[in-house]
Amino acid sequence: MSITSAPLTRRALAMLLLALTAAAAPHAFHLPLGIMLFVIVCGLWRWMVERAGWPLPGRTLRAVLTIAALSFVVLIFGTVFGRDAGTALLSVMLGLKLLELRNYRDAMLTLFLGCFLVVVMAFHSQEIPVAIALLTALLLLTMALIELHRDPSARGPMRNLQPAAMMLLAAAPLAALMFVLFPRLPAPLWGLPADAHGKTTGLSETMSPGAISQLATSDEIAFRVLFDGAPPAAEDLYWRGPVFWHTDGRNWSVGNHPGMTASPRMRPDFTPLGAPINYTVMLEPTGQSWLFALDLPYTAPAGGVQTEDMFLLTGQPVREPRHYAVTSYSAHRTPELSAAQRERALQLPDANPRTLALGRAWQEEGLAPETALQRALAHFHNEEFHYTLSPPMLSGADPVDSFMFETRAGFCEHYAAAFTVLMRAAGVPARIVTGYQGGERNPIGDHLIVRQRDAHAWAEVWLPAQGWTRVDPTAAVAPERIQHGSADLLARSGINARTRYDFGLRPLLDRVSASWDALNTRWNAWVLAYGPDAQSSLLARFGLRSWLAMTLALAGTIAIVLVLITLLTRSARQPRDPLVELHTRFRSRLARFGIMTEASEGPIALAHRVRQRNPELAANVDMFTALYVAMRYGKKNHTPSDLRHLRRTLANLGR
Repeated sequence: MSITSAPLTRRALAMLLLALTAAAAPHAFHLPLGIMLFVIVCGLWRWMVERAGWPLPGRTLRAVLTIAALSFVVLIFGTVFGRDAGTALLSVMLGLKLLELRNYRDAMLTLFLGCFLVVVMAFHSQEIPVAIALLTALLLLTMALIELHRDPSARGPMRNLQPAAMMLLAAAPLAALMFVLFPRLPAPLWGLPADAHGKTTGLSETMSPGAISQLATSDEIAFRVLFDGAPPAAEDLYWRGPVFWHTDGRNWSVGNHPGMTASPRMRPDFTPLGAPINYTVMLEPTGQSWLFALDLPYTAPAGGVQTEDMFLLTGQPVREPRHYAVTSYSAHRTPELSAAQRERALQLPDANPRTLALGRAWQEEGLAPETALQRALAHFHNEEFHYTLSPPMLSGADPVDSFMFETRAGFCEHYAAAFTVLMRAAGVPARIVTGYQGGERNPIGDHLIVRQRDAHAWAEVWLPAQGWTRVDPTAAVAPERIQHGSADLLARSGINARTRYDFGLRPLLDRVSASWDALNTRWNAWVLAYGPDAQSSLLARFGLRSWLAMTLALAGTIAIVLVLITLLTRSARQPRDPLVELHTRFRSRLARFGIMTEASEGPIALAHRVRQRNPELAANVDMFTALYVAMRYGKKNHTPSDLRHLRRTLANLGR
């Protein structure tokens, strides 16, 4: 019976099913429940075949299950291509393969499917817990592979752990070299389907009532910031993102103007005032092309440029963690508005008539721009306006009017939109800026954490003496939101469950959370953010500035590592028995006389054959054989003198 058709032992099957469970388990967080249940049922079915003697499904039943499973995948995803559909299809194939698992060949194919599942999981997430889960699955798969090639009579359930761990450790240096030196590309060599990258949350290219408030309770991290010196005060932590000029009365967007266009200028078009603020942003994937920076950014990072609206853009959507250094100035002065910019900054649709009437009344009073904006802020502060994390829906064609004169309860985008409409109606150029405000300090990593709940919208008005000036109407209604951040506001509102059910362990939990975040920050910096820019910067320190140099360095380093591994492996081997070496040389010497020996032929039988075929060699052959048999199989241990005698006898053979 060949090894490929040899039946599986129960222990090998159990090890294989355990390894496949570890490989498939991480996918439970993103695959449909029906897919995971199908794989689980198939695994349990195969185990009951082994334990209870159930029959494996026949060819007809397997064909029906295959068609049903494929139809289910297509029904859910509409295709079998792409990351999500491909993962589901691979999982279904694994389950179906378990239902025809009989011998060694089937087990090897199933094990390879498990390895593919491990690789595919990295397309969904590369966070620390996922990396640990994948390494565990890889270890178990390697143990299963060893089990398939071991003697079934060997005992010990954990006997495969040590060799599997040693194999992975031996592969680790090569994996690290490939990670560091293999050329990183800004885009893949092949086109990826639409679902190739995970869905991201955060700000979008438009703003409408309630859009930002949906992020109010999200603890998901948007980015982290490490300042070169002391960070600015909390009320100065405005992280600039997209700037909106155009509105249809409800929605705000960039509009059809060059403000979103990347500017080729070496320096932005504003005059910095005061001291610079230097810092590094560690941005999480957004799926968008903008980079957040402290208001206002003066420098653009590598691969990024600054727009005319003074926020940062990158050439490619941010699909992986990205680190970049920026210099900003909190005090600045911008130049005079062009006629086209002034027209865009005063654009108003035929909507929200009551709000427009209020602003135009201020304009008819001849109020200066500074006085008009103070009048608007006083209106929000003195009237019965409320800041709420759950604003009421604003229906109808005039949502700003509904907010200003009816609900009077809203989130930051409601106040920013209403204030901007008021300013434009009063003849003051204004626009909306979206981004984030605030952040919480991590005392362990000494960096600032900005979460999605810190998403914010504010306004900018153009004043003759200062240029574009930031005005945050939210501060007129809820100054604690700006001064203490979103976390404090959530705690006061009772929405943050962590503060309600901490059972007096809040200091300990906060420290654990800070330590975990610091670890994630290092992981992101050293692993996830290692892209083309980081690789080029690192290798440039060693003089590797071209793809050819990187390729040669990779090939050369791998060759050196392989040679070192070979030398270490050889040096770790047990020394060969000198008797075995001498007998090997004895057989080689006989081959010169045309006497070929068989591996199964014993020394006495060989000497007898030589005596019959080549009598002239008999004396030396008999002497060598007698000495060898006595030293090899005798009870007395041989001495160095015995070995020298055996070598002299071998040297005299054929003389």
